[in-house]
Amino acid sequence: MAAEGGHGELTSSSYIQHHLQNLQVCRDETGEWVWNTCAGNPIAINVDSMFWSVFLGLVFCTLFWRVAKKSSTGKPTKFQAFVEIIVEFVDSSVKDTFHGKSRLIAPLGLTIFVWVFLMNLMDLIPVDWIPMAAGAAGIPYMKVVPSTDVNITFGMSIAVFFLIIFYTIKNKGITGFIGELTLHPIAPSFKGPAVIAAPLIIAFNFILESVALLAKPVSLSLRLFGNMFAGELIFILIALLGIWQLPLHFGWAVFHVLIVTLQAFIFMMLTIVYLSLASESH
Repeated sequence: MAAEGGHGELTSSSYIQHHLQNLQVCRDETGEWVWNTCAGNPIAINVDSMFWSVFLGLVFCTLFWRVAKKSSTGKPTKFQAFVEIIVEFVDSSVKDTFHGKSRLIAPLGLTIFVWVFLMNLMDLIPVDWIPMAAGAAGIPYMKVVPSTDVNITFGMSIAVFFLIIFYTIKNKGITGFIGELTLHPIAPSFKGPAVIAAPLIIAFNFILESVALLAKPVSLSLRLFGNMFAGELIFILIALLGIWQLPLHFGWAVFHVLIVTLQAFIFMMLTIVYLSLASESH
């Protein structure tokens, strides 16, 4: 079945697969760098995801740096006012959620929110525009939404995971960190006959708390990836309708703006909550 809307001889299935394929590079068995033949290679690099995530990060830094450099209290520009609203929103969210003391959390929350929002926002660009331009330049694949790549979302969540461990050890010490993994939720008794069961309770606590700790980065990454991947797939399916896609594309795009913003907010808030828990004593 040929896909409609000027997609050439691509079938619907191949059209979808093409739009879901990353531009990849990896080393083959001979050690040579090869493109787009990396199926099953665990160290393949998704070049398009890396490019767009870094590019959007630079866009974020450049825009906010220019606003900070040219900020004025007398007659602020509309964009400066918009940036100030975002900064105040993130700052108030951090103050309400994070109960420790750290100068890193507010800038981290701002970076996460804006960066993830910009990556998600790429999903609103019609799915054929940038891949067609890339194809004209000889680039066969081009995925433009980094947050639909589980490697990108896992990379961010793993960074948050290391921050959780860092803040836990910083505020509670290595003994406090080990204690959280071994003495909760069931407190073992070290007095009387109950001391016999203490090793079993500690082992049970360690397994339970380790799973809970590892679940934080996994859930953080998969939640963002799953929602954005589903949204991207719906846009691709709508694009198969050809010219009839316009009203559906507009309607889904309007609704998707809420998802784009909400997922960025959730990623930021969960990061702040996890770091707040790491900084608090229970």
